[in-house]
Amino acid sequence: MTPQAVLEIIDQARRKEARSGTFLRQMKEKASRLPTSVTVDGYNPATCLFQFAIEYIEMAPRLIECVDACAREAGIQDLFQPFIDAAARYFTQPSVLLVKYDGLDGLLIRAYLCHRLMEEMHDNNRSIRASELIDLEATRANLLVHELIGEPFANELDDSITITVLQIAGTPDYYSLDLEPFVNQVNNRAWDWMRQFWEHLLERNHIHFSLSPGAF
Repeated sequence: MTPQAVLEIIDQARRKEARSGTFLRQMKEKASRLPTSVTVDGYNPATCLFQFAIEYIEMAPRLIECVDACAREAGIQDLFQPFIDAAARYFTQPSVLLVKYDGLDGLLIRAYLCHRLMEEMHDNNRSIRASELIDLEATRANLLVHELIGEPFANELDDSITITVLQIAGTPDYYSLDLEPFVNQVNNRAWDWMRQFWEHLLERNHIHFSLSPGAF
């Protein structure tokens, strides 16, 4: 299923939310219980978290599309296809565990799985990791979504990502594989817009972390 189809799934959830307001109410509750390391200085913290979540969700299919395009241009699509397929399936063929979450809350969980999978893909290859493709702000966004989903469920999702990555690339060979062609494609304009998105996502929604970069 294409990223466009995933965007259509997201659009359906937004229309459902417009009628119910369920997800916004959840964000109001979350806004009142954020850890001290996270501050929201907007006029309405719940609305800031809501908009952040929407943008985070909508970024997932675009991330899938970007990784796919860069892998094709680098001539190594077969190597990245399992990651791309797994990320898309979070939206199109969710596990039994996720089926009961069918609104924006469910899409936030699916987007978290997608973003974390790509983050782990990055961390589990030496040449990609050395390129620092994953922005610090992307890591912070994932940490915030972990908080919005809540523990222990978010920890269970992280464990499932670890298992998926081990299944796809859980060998020393993958870590040492030279993926310089992919890195070169990602370092061109195809990835620039994504860096810009992550760099300003939290700031745009008036969300700040008090943790120092060294904490990550």
